[in-house]
Amino acid sequence: MSGKLYGVGLGPGDPSLMTVRAVEAIAGADVIAYHSARHGRSIARSIAAKHIRADHVEELLVYPVTTETTDHPGGYQGAMDDFYAEASARLAAHLDAGRTVAVLAEGDPLFYGSYMHMHKRLAHRYDTEVIPGVTSVSAAAARLGTPLAEGEEVLTILPGTLPEEELTARLAATDAAVVMKLGRTFPKVRRAMERAGRLEAARYVERATMAGERLAELADVEAESVPYFSVAVLPSQVDAGPAARKPGSVGEVVVVGTGPAGPLWLTPESRGALAAADDLVGYTTYLDRVPVRAGQRRHGSDNRVEAERAEFALQLALQGSRVAVVSGGDPGVFAMATAVLEAASAQEYTDVPVRVLPGVTAANAAAARAGAPLGHDYATVSLSDRLKPWEVIAERLRAAAGADLVLALYNPGSRSRTWQVGKARDLLLEHRAPDTPVVVARDVGGAGEQVRIVRLADLDPAEVDMRTVLLVGSSQTRVVRRGDGEEVVWTPRRYPEA
Repeated sequence: MSGKLYGVGLGPGDPSLMTVRAVEAIAGADVIAYHSARHGRSIARSIAAKHIRADHVEELLVYPVTTETTDHPGGYQGAMDDFYAEASARLAAHLDAGRTVAVLAEGDPLFYGSYMHMHKRLAHRYDTEVIPGVTSVSAAAARLGTPLAEGEEVLTILPGTLPEEELTARLAATDAAVVMKLGRTFPKVRRAMERAGRLEAARYVERATMAGERLAELADVEAESVPYFSVAVLPSQVDAGPAARKPGSVGEVVVVGTGPAGPLWLTPESRGALAAADDLVGYTTYLDRVPVRAGQRRHGSDNRVEAERAEFALQLALQGSRVAVVSGGDPGVFAMATAVLEAASAQEYTDVPVRVLPGVTAANAAAARAGAPLGHDYATVSLSDRLKPWEVIAERLRAAAGADLVLALYNPGSRSRTWQVGKARDLLLEHRAPDTPVVVARDVGGAGEQVRIVRLADLDPAEVDMRTVLLVGSSQTRVVRRGDGEEVVWTPRRYPEA
């Protein structure tokens, strides 16, 4: 009979935080295994020391390399793979002899722990039990005495070894976060916090529950003093409220593109701006796409008051608020960026910082669903004559059609505008063949998404509304039916020579 393998979580460092089950497993084991660097000192063993008996067989699993370089032909990963293979073979020998083996692991065995490498190599061969332990994440939050995540907040746990750009994007996009594996990565993590606009709220916890524990504001920590066993924490924002500002200070306005539909279309930068805002301003339909956050003020309005919304946002910023103006699609394409920048050009607002964050625009979203109809030169035209005369729209359609450009037609129709699509179709048929493909894309990304490919001659205005974007092909645009029966439309990148 082979022995049993235990992965024993020891908790964050204080021996009194070991679970009863962990103590029982150690007491019943024949072999106690633990990892260490080449100096031979094991934190895991020191946590469990009073439960290790003289008759226990101890297996010290010494890493061949930690942060230093190696001359192994497979590099760092090759050296570690060989080590894990050798270490698991040593434990397998005990298990084959019928001995019970307890592998000690700081924190939780399957949470960034060394035990998991033994588990992956042995658990399918032997009876195995994993005993969970209190993680450093939970210990850090407990020592800070602040909620880590509350309600519907999202907690993100990140290794500090990620590239700086990736850290920045993920920190900007989440509610709460813990960054582990600091040490040499600390300068990079600090820069990422600052670039994401989260440094002010970030806390630092070193050796939580252990001797030498240290708590601090992350911004105040010197990089040279940071050990590997430390974490950066962005705690819950629920009770944080707006950031404190000096009297008379000016906030900012960020115009955020939410894409054509819900959260899947948001960029990390946009998520971060929405999360950091004190006030959200926008058309109510677009505001509904943004999760509700405690302490954040929302100001919804009708779709036809762009100028008023822009000025209201700038007024809030003058009072010190960080304001996110929420726009559908890309804010610079027939949307709120122009309205905000136009209002911000007035003398009283010239000192208000204004940023524009891009979003996935309706034309690109529709094109991706249909294939690649915008693969060559194209023109974007709004069919709405609310802000420009129809004669101007018609002239631009003729010019684009005459130049054989693919056309992305925005705002094609509404309850009060029912004739423009038919007029545009007839005008384009003067320049395009009747079988020119047209992508009719409605509510892309939404619950009512419908994307169809029709002939230009068959385009029915009754099937078009304000939630629809039309992509009209050029003379080169092709429609292909693939093996699954689906049609895809694409415009070649190469244009034929005259």
